[in-house]
Amino acid sequence: MPIEVREKFESRRLVKSVTGSNSSAELAYIVLGTDNDIAARDAMEADAPANYANLPRQSVQVEPLGPGLWDGVVRYALSGGGGGLPTGESAFQFDTGGGTQHITQSLATVQRVPAPGMVAPDFQGAIGVSADGVEGIDITVPVYHFAETHYKPDAQITGAYKGVLFNLTGKVNGDGFRGFVPGEVLFLGASGAKRGGGLGGAEADWEITYRFAASPNVAGLSVGPINGINKKGWEYLWVRYSDQEDTAAKALVKRPVAAYVERVYENGSFAALQLG
Repeated sequence: MPIEVREKFESRRLVKSVTGSNSSAELAYIVLGTDNDIAARDAMEADAPANYANLPRQSVQVEPLGPGLWDGVVRYALSGGGGGLPTGESAFQFDTGGGTQHITQSLATVQRVPAPGMVAPDFQGAIGVSADGVEGIDITVPVYHFAETHYKPDAQITGAYKGVLFNLTGKVNGDGFRGFVPGEVLFLGASGAKRGGGLGGAEADWEITYRFAASPNVAGLSVGPINGINKKGWEYLWVRYSDQEDTAAKALVKRPVAAYVERVYENGSFAALQLG
């Protein structure tokens, strides 16, 4: 008796998401004429279409109902089981939680309150001054974290491209990037996983997430009596202090005498990431 595959009346269950990323479909079958589960599965796979509702075939399942009788389901979804977007698509995430920076200088001293009969020394904005130095404090500063997930063809993710990701990690944009001017975006690195093709012959691709942090460039900063300081987002500003006499308070105080802007990250061309 030849193996016979029949589609059930209640077949063709479709789910379409708003984004299309979790769309799926199922075709239900009855398989007759064999007691061999592998033969039943192969017969149903041969009968079912490789693609249905623009979705590739992902799995073929059979369960025994009785002698020579099998219940079968063929499932369709995007490559990777429907949990991601198709090749060539992208997804984006961001947060503005900010970052932490240690500073030794305030924007302004709001109030100096001396003890009775004393004069509060003027440290010109230095924070946490002691006899040994300037302690400073940790503050939250504007840092815009964002990530992009791209689904790239397998052929594009070569060893050379992985090397590009490695070499650009920890570098700052040398050119404009995503609306930010040079010096504002730091590439934090990328992570990726290969998504295998489904049973329907869908080509394998890569799901890669690229992570960035942005901090604004600033100009015209002042530190105590020092003016005209320009600092790019990921450059580091530090202040040198020296002991000076506060004649009003009759005390030796630490005051800023120089400000330094240091470049601590190399520049890189983010065009090499090929993000479009």
